Formats: sequence, C-alpha cells, structure tokens
Amino acid sequence: MELSIGEMALIAIAIVVLFGPDKLPQIARDLGAGVRKMRGAVEDIKTEIMKETDNPVSEIKREIEKVKDAAKDFNPMKDVQDNILTEPQSSNEPPKPKPSEDETYEGPISR
Repeated sequence: MELSIGEMALIAIAIVVLFGPDKLPQIARDLGAGVRKMRGAVEDIKTEIMKETDNPVSEIKREIEKVKDAAKDFNPMKDVQDNILTEPQSSNEPPKPKPSEDETYEGPISR
C-alpha cells in the first residue's frame, strides 16, 4: 500500500482536526508502540515457525550423519577375514591329498 504525499497530508490534517493538536504527540507515541508490538509479535511468530519447521529437518540430518558414521566403520569382509585368520585348523582331519597323488581317485565319470 503506497500513499502519495498529498494523501498523507490529507490524513494528517484529518487527525489534527479530529483529535486536536494537543493530543497529537500522545497519538503518535501510542501508534509507534503499537507498531513495535506488532513487529515483535510477527518476529515471535516467524521464530516459532522456523523452530517447528527446522526441527524435523535437523533431526533427519543428524540421523543421516549417524548412519554415515556407522557405515564408515562397517566392513563385512573384515569379520570374515578375522574368522579365517583366527580360526584354528582342526588337526583331527588329515589333509586331503591332491587328485594326482591319490591312488584311489578315479577321475570324472563319463557316460
């Protein structure tokens, strides 16, 4: 809403005529206080809206970071390698001979 200089002068004259010049400073102070209260209320509302909309987003970001950190440390092959390296070889079973050294090995059967 834009007012021209003429329109603002007309409003000022109407206020002076309606309320008188002695009440004009009080009206200006009251109007300024009202505008400050409105601006403060608007800022409070903006802050509350930003808090409410920012919380889910920041929670999701934190969860994503947790998953990324957990994924950095996760190595499924490490567990397999550790099991292979630390698993003792059972000495109860004799080692299997190679087919070339096994006299009982018959080879593949063809039909």
